[in-house]
Amino acid sequence: MYQHILVPTDGTPLSTLAVKKAVSLARSVGAKVTVLTVVHRLPAMALGGSYTYMDEFWRHAQAEAERRLGEAEEEAKRDGVSCEVAKVEDRQPYEAIIETAEARGCDLIVMASHGRRGISALVIGSETMKVLTHSKLPVLVYR
Repeated sequence: MYQHILVPTDGTPLSTLAVKKAVSLARSVGAKVTVLTVVHRLPAMALGGSYTYMDEFWRHAQAEAERRLGEAEEEAKRDGVSCEVAKVEDRQPYEAIIETAEARGCDLIVMASHGRRGISALVIGSETMKVLTHSKLPVLVYR
């Protein structure tokens, strides 16, 4: 079946649940997991152009990414699943997810759906929808 599962996480409760489910799936099929977090690069003007705010934002984003990855690694270790972690910086998280899955030889991507509905789903979209649309690999979505 599957040998290597990529599971991206953004630290939300639903993506944390997807990590747990992916680890459980990996254990049941004898696969390894790679847990990915994408630190979103924001243009300077998004933070008002202040380098002080940009530095503070960046430090916080990096620390949060490391915390998420550490928690995921512990989850896999508790379940006896081989786990690697990866942190990528990108403006387009969905592209980073697909590129990482391909570069690491993953054969399944497991993601959370954030369940947007109505106009916000149409206007905002989601990284999960973008991965579903653009990935050549199978994608399993947890709701």
